Amino acid sequence: MSVSFFSSAHLASTVTALRAAGCVFAEDEAELLLSAARTPDELAVMVERRAGGLPLEHVLGWAEFRGLRIAVDPGVFVPRRRTEFLVGRAVALAGRDAVVVDLCCGSGALGAALAAALDRVELHAADIDPAAVRCARRNVADAGGTVYEGDLYAPLPRTLRGRVDILLANVPYVPTEEVGLLPAEARVHEARVALDGGTDGLDVLRRVTEEAPAWLAPGGHLLFETSEGQVPAAVDAVERAGLTARVVEDEEWYATVVIGTRARGV
Repeated sequence: MSVSFFSSAHLASTVTALRAAGCVFAEDEAELLLSAARTPDELAVMVERRAGGLPLEHVLGWAEFRGLRIAVDPGVFVPRRRTEFLVGRAVALAGRDAVVVDLCCGSGALGAALAAALDRVELHAADIDPAAVRCARRNVADAGGTVYEGDLYAPLPRTLRGRVDILLANVPYVPTEEVGLLPAEARVHEARVALDGGTDGLDVLRRVTEEAPAWLAPGGHLLFETSEGQVPAAVDAVERAGLTARVVEDEEWYATVVIGTRARGV
């Protein structure tokens, strides 16, 4: 049973319930829930879960990201639409047959989206969260990608050192003391390891940048997202590692991306 099989009364009652729960985009969410539900009873359960604060993507079991339907399991970080800007920058930088690594991959959305946009890639991804790894393996399967479980670079094959053309690192960058201020959808329903970036939010990033030159190919690029206020410290971390840094922004999505490039011939 899809949205076309539900009556206008189902749609109206769903919108009302979602509005009452504080869902800003109640109409859009209602249509998605009706399209996903197979029976009225299933719809009722989904509405109850969403009204109870579960992220819409966890209720549906997927998130839309650069035109793809990315599987998102309970507890796994939901890919943010603003991060599509980062992937777009990576697409512009990647050449044919690029070797791509997606660190802190979560659902694997970034690597999957990049692979879908390019002719051919050799895709590797890694995350420390077992639930994220299980989810990512489903999402990168079509690209023939491999997902590893472990801390940052530790589980990656040593044969990748010096070969990575595009290194995506969607690291957690929320300062520890600010995690409690996040919306409940993130704070309660996503793994803390995917959110908490340490004292100033850049602890994980510094570890990534420190080792990045050893993994990047000459001319290879590291791309990561950060907040506007963290840009100076993030750029400093990139430059201390010996990479050339530049910052790109998208005002529409409130996205700030730092790109670190390894010089050719180094």
